[in-house]
Amino acid sequence: MNADTPTPRAAQDLRPPGTPPDPVPPATPPGGPAAGDAASPSDPDQPVGRPIGPPFPIGEAVARSLVTAASLAPSLHNAQPWRFRLLADGTTLQLWADLDRVVPHADPDGRGLHLGCGAAICNLRVAAAHAGLLPDVRLLPEPAEPRLLADMVFRRLPAGAPEPREAAGLAALYPAIRARRTSRHPFLPERVPGSVRAELTEAARAEGAELVHPDSWHTATVLELLRDAEGRDGSDPARERELERWTRTGPEAGSAVDGVPEYAFGPRERDGRTVVRDFAGRAPLPGRAGADFESAPQLVLLGTDGDRPFDWLRAGEALERVLLVATDRGLATSLSSQALEWDELRWPTRDPMGPISHVQMIIRLGYGPESPPTPRRAVTEILEIGHAMPSAP
Repeated sequence: MNADTPTPRAAQDLRPPGTPPDPVPPATPPGGPAAGDAASPSDPDQPVGRPIGPPFPIGEAVARSLVTAASLAPSLHNAQPWRFRLLADGTTLQLWADLDRVVPHADPDGRGLHLGCGAAICNLRVAAAHAGLLPDVRLLPEPAEPRLLADMVFRRLPAGAPEPREAAGLAALYPAIRARRTSRHPFLPERVPGSVRAELTEAARAEGAELVHPDSWHTATVLELLRDAEGRDGSDPARERELERWTRTGPEAGSAVDGVPEYAFGPRERDGRTVVRDFAGRAPLPGRAGADFESAPQLVLLGTDGDRPFDWLRAGEALERVLLVATDRGLATSLSSQALEWDELRWPTRDPMGPISHVQMIIRLGYGPESPPTPRRAVTEILEIGHAMPSAP
């Protein structure tokens, strides 16, 4: 973090000494009880005492493969605010928040950081399922060390054992991890079928979140809030500088390992309708075309009942699962969080009569051109191997 950058609330919340952490719900993996535990007798769909294998040492090669998949998750400004550690026993992989990659003005509470890291956990779970592994995921396992966002102990299912509910359908999403893109291009007017929307809703619910499909009135309200947020961002010098920090133009775009390069900006909107964040800002970009975006974008809102770090991580897992299912069904997607980055604009994005209390992400769905992938850091920069004790990075 630069010396002249104010300490964000995210860093304060994630700093362990001297600040009591927020209360954390019991650490429960997405989709149900921990894979190594007996299922709750109150859950009639889950057999009690189902057989699960012992902790399985995954080794460096598998750890690199899993972390590579995790790193392809979306994050605010493509900051990639994560670090991973494979402990010396080889069975436990930890996910740590990387505080050098916070976005303090757009994300003062660290909500966006947790969403991105939650999305990385989802990718890791999908990759593990593809490899025949089942991770026992504990979110925020050490209340005194909130920078430790998750730990995962890996197991192999015994031959012939049924697929646990928390892993059901994940392996099939593995190809979508690399195929998923954030599209900043116009989408076609073709509507997303109701059957696909229902699948996306179920994907969110499988991870403990809800997906709201707003009506035309609600959509118009959200679009107006997004335009308001874009105007505020453009008149806030600190936020403009922060956006520039994560924008890659000219020769830098070709060698970037993070941030958003100019080849992923998409065209400039001719009519000023703000649907996606414009990383070019007010600066003209040579050769960048203008385009008319859809007048009635198909938006969905991902939300949760709670609004604490635990909820943000779960929301991130739900977000990525929704995006992977959408990608698998041939949809293009983009994310809009501008209105959610201003406290006074975030609250009105929700429907007071709807099923969610806190909107965590605005997702645009549709059919459109394939977009280029944004850059990622090398796995050697984000994975540490062989730590005996879980000390802070």
